[in-house]
Amino acid sequence: MNNFKSFKSFNIEPEPTTFIGDKIKIQKVLDEEIIIHKYKIGDSKVKQGTKMMTLQIEKDNEKHVIFTGSRILMEMIERVPKDGFPFKTKIVKEFEHLEFT
Repeated sequence: MNNFKSFKSFNIEPEPTTFIGDKIKIQKVLDEEIIIHKYKIGDSKVKQGTKMMTLQIEKDNEKHVIFTGSRILMEMIERVPKDGFPFKTKIVKEFEHLEFT
């Protein structure tokens, strides 16, 4: 026959790229402790020329997805080291912007 290795022999597991759970509004989790599992920042489909962040969160042992255009939240989360995920936080409204605490 042939001497090709089988893909199975590489033990490569698929990495989940999708976000799991119901989409909820960020207002539903303001000032409440949540766990952030991962995030993705990309071009907004709603507002041309701006960025949008997708957050995979957990609240009360349930996973949810949140979308936000908050520039400050994006800047803050990009400073979290890769090995810092998942982490606990609260999203709070300070004056006119949102931030992690």
